[in-house]
Amino acid sequence: AALGCALLLPAVLPQDCPSPCRCRSLPEPGALLVDCSSRGLRSVPAVPRRARSLLLHNNSLASVPAGALDGLGHLRQLRLADNPWHCDCGVLYLWLWLQDFSAPALAALRCASPARLAGKPLAQLAGGELGGCARLPPTSCLQFFWRDLVLLAGAIVTLLLVAWALKLSKKLVCQLTLSRRLRRSIPNTR
Repeated sequence: AALGCALLLPAVLPQDCPSPCRCRSLPEPGALLVDCSSRGLRSVPAVPRRARSLLLHNNSLASVPAGALDGLGHLRQLRLADNPWHCDCGVLYLWLWLQDFSAPALAALRCASPARLAGKPLAQLAGGELGGCARLPPTSCLQFFWRDLVLLAGAIVTLLLVAWALKLSKKLVCQLTLSRRLRRSIPNTR
């Protein structure tokens, strides 16, 4: 029976798993748990795109580089607590990303530095507390904006085309009905 289960679960290839982490397949087809917890990491490793669960808690992470989590569209669980987060402009990407991904995951994170923010939850940070970050959001956030704008424009064009097609079809139905009535009312001369 154990052999049968092993055959059903996709194998985790060594190149799929970042070097200090441990990975294992999950019951969901193609799903992967990436456990990088308690490894003393100072940066986020290259995480496989098929990761469903990513454990990065209890490390030495102070920030997450912009775009580091963007390719993880299948991610369902992320644990980042117990890291010394440095709450300046460098944490802005993580803060924005977690607002969309998981409010509870964001609420679990606390600033370790600078001293005036030590112990404060990241979820409660205000823009002014992030060192006056005057730069634009990370490129990936702007890409989401443009993607959403294009999708919205496409939806509007589609709705307009559907409305035009319905109007045209209604007109055709009226013309066919009128044409049939005219044929019935004209006596057959044969």
